[in-house]
Formats: sequence, C-alpha cells, structure tokens
Amino acid sequence: MIIAWRFFARALAALNLWMGYAAGLLVAVSALVLTWEVLMRYFLGQPSDWALELCILMLIASTFLAAAYTLAAKGHVNIDIVDAVFPAGVNRWRLLLADAGAAGLCGFVAANAWRFAALAWSEGWVSNSTWGPKLWIPFGFIALGMTLLALQYLVQIVDARLVPLLAGGRDGRA
Repeated sequence: MIIAWRFFARALAALNLWMGYAAGLLVAVSALVLTWEVLMRYFLGQPSDWALELCILMLIASTFLAAAYTLAAKGHVNIDIVDAVFPAGVNRWRLLLADAGAAGLCGFVAANAWRFAALAWSEGWVSNSTWGPKLWIPFGFIALGMTLLALQYLVQIVDARLVPLLAGGRDGRA
C-alpha cells in the first residue's frame, strides 16, 4: 500500500511539473499571439477576430494547469501571522482542516467542470464570437486542472499533514 501511494505521489508530481511547463508555454504563446495581433491591427490595419479569444482561452488553461504545480511548489499565498498566533498543535489541525476543505471544494468544482465539458461536447456548445471555438476545450482544461489540484491536496494531506500528525513530529506544515 505504501509503495503504491509513493508511486502515485511521484507520478502526480511528475505530471504536475509537466503541466507547469505547459502552462508557461501557453503564457508565452499567448504573449506572442497578442503581440502579433497588435502589430497586425495598428501597423497593417488587419485585425483578427480570433486572437484575443484564443489568448483568453490559453490563459484560462494555463491558470488551471499550473494550479497543482503551484501548490506542490508552495507557491500559493500563505498567511504566516496566523501560524504565529496559534500554538503548533492547533496549527497542525487548522492546516489539516484547511487542506481538507480546499480538497473538497476543488473536487466539487472538478466534478462539475467534467460534467459541463461532457455536456458541451455532446451538445456542440461553441462560443458566441465570430470565431466560435468549442466550449468543451476550456471546460476540459478547468476540469483537468481542478482534478490535479484536488489530487495534489490529497497528497499534501497525507504526506505533509497526517503523517507528521500521527507521528507526533513537526508542525505539520507543507
């Protein structure tokens, strides 16, 4: 069981790292597309009807794909003053409950995003713009990102919260 958990945690970490790279690439491509759009619009007088929406979709995808990597890399906002106010024992439980709540919320959003992605796919939903990209694509990225984030919270709960708490060790911080 422990070997399977370690394998799962390492595989998720590797996947989240690649999702972080993909998110960075999407941001860079979005910057290039927007730069191209500005040059075409203002210097050549040939605006596009798809560039802005494509960039918005790429930034949505990058935000959700990078979320789990950001959590794993401890890049999310943390309010350190709260740690200083409460004793270590209270902080261990507070962090565990906060992670459990966040994991539950992420799981709820992921489940609904998967449902919307499937509905958008089956119903053929498209954007109202003239370009009209299929909406299952952004819903799919939201669903994938929130699923990975919920799974990363699960790994953090087990490895950084429960194991130290049950061992009576450190303060249970990630």
